[in-house]
Amino acid sequence: MMTAERLTLVECPRDAMQGIKNFIPTTLKIKYLTTLLQQGFDILDCGSFVNPESIPQMADTAEVVQAISQIETNTKLLVIVANERGALRAVAYPKIKYLGFPLSVSETFQKRNTNASREEAFRRLARIQDIAVASGKEVVCYLSMAFGNPYGDEWSAIEVAEWASKIASLGIRTISLSDTIGNANSHQLGELFSTIHHKLPHVQIGVHLHAKPDEWLDKVEAAFQHGCRRFDAALGGFGGCPMAKDDLVGNIPSEGAFHWLSLQGKTQLQSKLDWAQLKQQAIEVYAGIIG
Repeated sequence: MMTAERLTLVECPRDAMQGIKNFIPTTLKIKYLTTLLQQGFDILDCGSFVNPESIPQMADTAEVVQAISQIETNTKLLVIVANERGALRAVAYPKIKYLGFPLSVSETFQKRNTNASREEAFRRLARIQDIAVASGKEVVCYLSMAFGNPYGDEWSAIEVAEWASKIASLGIRTISLSDTIGNANSHQLGELFSTIHHKLPHVQIGVHLHAKPDEWLDKVEAAFQHGCRRFDAALGGFGGCPMAKDDLVGNIPSEGAFHWLSLQGKTQLQSKLDWAQLKQQAIEVYAGIIG
């Protein structure tokens, strides 16, 4: 019997929580993330060490990480950082394996998201990579606005591939193409994966897709068929990027993505998870319900 091809499945409660205006109690976050760490996901995107004025919901990331670091699990922790200061805070926690950094194809969004130009952000990324390597961590670069932008900035698949090559030149081996505003289509996904995989066969190219409830499946299917084996998702499809637009588009729903991927015979995530119960927990947490 052939062994199932390996997928990397990233659960992203951080992305689901970050745009919620009412602060979710820290104890509730810890309880929820503890549950998720017991489900078999490869990676848990659990928080961000960024300016709390920018993302108030993530102001308690240090406390949350400290608490969930006590959990015995094979799931690796990932946090988002925007500069060297955030990276240095993150690497102080032994259980954090990955530092996620957003680098935008759109100059306008880069300034809006991290108050820096793309070139300055790239220099930050290089310094963060040095910090990560020295600390035994790995950097995941999120290539934001990889499928276009709402600001009128020029976009092309060639430019995205060039930025991916530039990122890989730093020694970074994981790049996640981010559909920041949910406008990616099947043609773009195919074009980007074909181009970047050909140029960077040694780099894991994943997707962090945002989508409306009736649009996610086409995107997941297109990415998978063109070679993507790393998928970010969030239970219930909650979330989106609050720095991009006023309305959060939504994430790929974990329960839907896993079901579809499992039908392809490719996933190694536990097949007997109670997805309905997990989704209900997500709804309660994001509503701030203390149970």
